[in-house]
Amino acid sequence: MSPELQYFDIILFALIAVFLILRLRSVLGRKTGNEKQGPTDIYGRRTRDDANGVSPRENSGTQSSDNVYRLPDAQKGNAADNPVSSPALTQIQLADSSFSQQDFLNGARMAFEMIVESFAKGDKDTLNSLLSPEVYKNFSSAIDARANSDEHEETTLVGIKSAVIDDANIEGRTAYITVKFVSEEVSIVRNKAGDVVSGDPNQVIEAEDLWTFARNLESSDPNWLLVATETPGDEG
Repeated sequence: MSPELQYFDIILFALIAVFLILRLRSVLGRKTGNEKQGPTDIYGRRTRDDANGVSPRENSGTQSSDNVYRLPDAQKGNAADNPVSSPALTQIQLADSSFSQQDFLNGARMAFEMIVESFAKGDKDTLNSLLSPEVYKNFSSAIDARANSDEHEETTLVGIKSAVIDDANIEGRTAYITVKFVSEEVSIVRNKAGDVVSGDPNQVIEAEDLWTFARNLESSDPNWLLVATETPGDEG
């Protein structure tokens, strides 16, 4: 065989090889970095496996806590999961189409935190905007008495474990909703010098409170005011 013919055969085989490679890629495809990766969650993690349509955790047969993202405790016991049904709440919804149990509880949580923190700081201005006149008078008197006392109780809010609607009613055009708060707090007693004389600043205790909020349904002001507080089991 002449050298020219051998050279031609090499070129021919090379062309055939290139053709086969191109055909193979067109059938199987190749990864470019832009191909569809399947659904992802809000953290960008794969939620389904491309091969068999199951999640990576299901495919591996494990329940690794590293892949579990939980909402903060502030989302526990929300009205969206366990809505309360009562004639009063229905009437409130009919009178105010913007009312929802979830939005109300979100606002109640914020109010609880602000009121507890403002009372601890002696911030009367903030309390005045969140409390009814009668409740404000009681809180203000307690702040003044604390300032003049040799000893006073000090409460620090660690967090709210749950907040659920406990009761609701309407009197005239005023709606009343009572919320049961379960919170974690640190409670101590300090003397005038600031030394702890009772309680443990490192001990977190669980507390339950019933707070009643009120709003005139005919008012253009959408805010609810705290009108009563009590501890479950208290009389009156």
